[in-house]
Amino acid sequence: MDGHGHGHGHGHGHGEEEEVENKQVVLKGYIERAPLETDLELKVGSRIKLKAPKGSAAIIVKNLYLSCDPYMRARMREFYGSYLPPFLPGSPIEGFGVAKVVDSDHPNFKPGDIVSGFVGWEEYSLLKRVDQLRKIQPDDIPLSYHIGLLGMPGFTAYAGFYEVCSPKKGEYVFVSAASGAVGQIVGQLAKLYGCYVVGSAGTKQKVDLLKNKLGFDDAFNYKEENDLDSALKRYFPEGIDIYFENVGGAMLDAVLLNMRIHGRIAVCGMVSQHGYHDREGIHNLFSLITKRIRMEGFLQQDFIHLFPQFVENVSSLYKQGKIVYIEDMNEGLESAPAALAGLFTGKNIGKQVICVCSP
Repeated sequence: MDGHGHGHGHGHGHGEEEEVENKQVVLKGYIERAPLETDLELKVGSRIKLKAPKGSAAIIVKNLYLSCDPYMRARMREFYGSYLPPFLPGSPIEGFGVAKVVDSDHPNFKPGDIVSGFVGWEEYSLLKRVDQLRKIQPDDIPLSYHIGLLGMPGFTAYAGFYEVCSPKKGEYVFVSAASGAVGQIVGQLAKLYGCYVVGSAGTKQKVDLLKNKLGFDDAFNYKEENDLDSALKRYFPEGIDIYFENVGGAMLDAVLLNMRIHGRIAVCGMVSQHGYHDREGIHNLFSLITKRIRMEGFLQQDFIHLFPQFVENVSSLYKQGKIVYIEDMNEGLESAPAALAGLFTGKNIGKQVICVCSP
């Protein structure tokens, strides 16, 4: 009895010695195409001490929710000219997450605090740069919404629509990938602003959600249209004032033929373009001149000074029932590789999130 009892308790009495297993999702190697599930692997066997090193000002967190976002594909290429460096093959990838503080060597954080920010795709993360983390005050909004509706995707929609699109009441707005993490919010904000809004998506189910749950005026399945130009002429007989661009490719070519004078195109993403260089090139750019169109790319971080008002405004709209949010939740870290790859084939319905561990 003596030996057993002693051996079993060893290390657990002094927390600083406690090591636990830490499953991780790692990148196998760089790619030049759309990600596949097999580009990532679940690595078991890593261990982590659940104690922040003394004097490090770091914290240890248990990850609860991880966000799957299309921009992450850019970090799976060996390309150093972007706004984020590539992931390291063999190491855990990272992204936005919601996590619970387990141990802290930083005066601003204590065990039990809930935070959102950049974390590793793993069960526990040692976070050394904590200045970018946001503390979440738990209320009646689901915690996972802090990497969706109230996180980077929501803020991308907010800053992109109000700041880049310069909307006016009554304008005609078109949103591609409209049921995705960003598109569903752009459409709802545009409706609340008094615009006429049409979205495109890739399945009947998504089109139904746009029309029946997200409140778009109309929506269509781009895969069922032989001619995108004539589809747009059907939904926008008067033309398009604002295009919120998430896909690129043939859809952008068709939109350029349907813009109104002084139209605006906010370029948020181009999920159809898999390499850093477009293979096909772009058509109909001459419309920019004849219609005096402003086409502008943007990153949400350029507007970060607006983040506090965004959280306040959108939280309030959500609590009043004026905005709904659809998320696609996968359970367990082992589901993460398929969830990330699925973004590029349109498998997700709404914002793709991985639940690593329920709070």
